[in-house]
Amino acid sequence: MSERGSGEASARHSVLGQRRRVRSAVRFGVAAATLSAATLTSMGVGVLGVGTAGAKGVARGPAVAKLARTVSLSESGRLRLTSKKGFTLNERGSASGTITGAIYIHLHLVSSSKVTAEVNIYPREGSLTGSGSASYHVVGGYAAFSGTLSITRGSGKYARARASSLRFTGTIQRRDDSVSVQLSGPLSY
Repeated sequence: MSERGSGEASARHSVLGQRRRVRSAVRFGVAAATLSAATLTSMGVGVLGVGTAGAKGVARGPAVAKLARTVSLSESGRLRLTSKKGFTLNERGSASGTITGAIYIHLHLVSSSKVTAEVNIYPREGSLTGSGSASYHVVGGYAAFSGTLSITRGSGKYARARASSLRFTGTIQRRDDSVSVQLSGPLSY
């Protein structure tokens, strides 16, 4: 065999042996710190976790999953009309209960029996945004509505907020279009 062929065979043997040692070490639980970072990176295994994604080829640590927290919402809000355009009432006020903060509602009267709503709540550590619909009926000097609302997004502490079928009820005073609203049900964030 020529020197060249012998060198290539030796290099292949060395690489294959190194791969087998790495696989064996990983299989039998030898700590990644005892293996060279270059060897692990070349095989697609990061030093601090699986994968080599990171800035300039530096492996990042293992991903840490956050468990969702679920609270039982019980919110009340008193709002005042800020503007009115056609059949849409834009309201602003404060929410109190499980989560306190400023609340904005855009109520759109779809028909004499249905209202849709966009709701934004701004607690100190983020925001919550949702939409819903409710049945609507006039009772003397006020109109009452009752339906469901879903929280579809959030920010800050509530960035992963989600809720569906929250109970959404309230009244609209016909003399000044002020709104009282209640929102209840489970919220995960």
